[in-house]
Amino acid sequence: MIGLPSNWRWSTVAAEGSVDLGRQRHPNWHTGPEMRPYLRVANVFEDRIDTTDLKYMDFSGVFDRYKLRSGDVLLNEGQSPELLGRPAIYRGIPDDIAFTNTLIRFRAGPAATPEWALTVFRHYMHSGRFAREARITTKIAHLSASRLKAVEFPVPPLEEQRHIVGILEDHLSRIEAADGYVATGSRRALALVKSLLRTIIPDVAEYPSHWTTSTVDQAGRVELGRQRHPDWHTGPNMRPYLRVANVFEDRIDLSDVKEMHWPGETFERFRLRPGDVLLNEGQSPEFLGRPAIYRGDPPAIAFTNTLLRFTPHDGVMPEFALLVFRRHMHTGRFTREARITTNIGHLSAARLKPIEFPIPPVKEQAKIVAQAKEYLDAIQCLERELARAVARSATLRRSLLSAAFSGRLTNEQAQRPLAAGLVDA
Repeated sequence: MIGLPSNWRWSTVAAEGSVDLGRQRHPNWHTGPEMRPYLRVANVFEDRIDTTDLKYMDFSGVFDRYKLRSGDVLLNEGQSPELLGRPAIYRGIPDDIAFTNTLIRFRAGPAATPEWALTVFRHYMHSGRFAREARITTKIAHLSASRLKAVEFPVPPLEEQRHIVGILEDHLSRIEAADGYVATGSRRALALVKSLLRTIIPDVAEYPSHWTTSTVDQAGRVELGRQRHPDWHTGPNMRPYLRVANVFEDRIDLSDVKEMHWPGETFERFRLRPGDVLLNEGQSPEFLGRPAIYRGDPPAIAFTNTLLRFTPHDGVMPEFALLVFRRHMHTGRFTREARITTNIGHLSAARLKPIEFPIPPVKEQAKIVAQAKEYLDAIQCLERELARAVARSATLRRSLLSAAFSGRLTNEQAQRPLAAGLVDA
């Protein structure tokens, strides 16, 4: 543990307040005589509770146990590791509401204010302290109430807690305002991409008369990748493959490539060739069919059935096909053809093949691709700058929360570099 100012002390979460897990959901409580709203992990964001989508269940005889009081701090019990323990204060709105076991409630004792507890928990989320206490299942981390209780908790005098929180709120409000501008910029950049794609490739009813109105399977060959199987995790012919996690819009990410055994001639059947366009077969609906071109790197790699391969026929440029597929993704055309299971859409080869596909003359395709590249490259530069701003904001937020435990935030001279960092951002 880090050293604390001399007038602070180390304690534990359990010693400075009560820690309780919310009520487990059950089908038997979907109806009943005492239907009450409740908060769940989908409602609790960092320092913000979203009540636009509240669920209800029967709390007959147990509501008082799970009822929230103004000042209760709620933490996400299950979440992706980097967001584990994401906390917010319940401030009494709406009233008469409970919480479920996807959340943990911390009710501060006399030596800690709720706002100070929120500050500590935000620091622990951003610094990875909660992640170190996590139990990981697939991609979801869990922070049990028992693990949270044992986590160390710094306790300054109450007056100093309030002073630090006030300074933090001043700095963090400026960061959050900057985040709002960045978010607006990101939405506008996305709108520009959609507008550009709609402009260069019009709706099917507006295709120029000299374009050929075709379908995807008439413009190229469509294939689903090889299914994965536990028996192929090892074997004498281990080869790399791409999956949905590798294929982003107009970009293939090779930072995490898996391998499996490919018997006989299987590998050659699914081996990628430069110019193949890969599309996400299963994805959240708004990203369904997200496409990228395989350009030959790495030189010997295959693909699995989380991806579809489109191999264009003569007369269709891969780069033009990529623009058509990006348009279909951004306009929701793929989503309309999808089979939706829970929050994931699936675009089978059979559903992809009959989707409309315009084919201008090759020279015109090349001209469209060149024009689109000029504008899309400019938008991409803007998106990179926005991404850098997001990263800097996250770094500043971590630095501020960390500084809250070093005494720097109550030292007027030491605040100047932090303020300068905010101006630079």
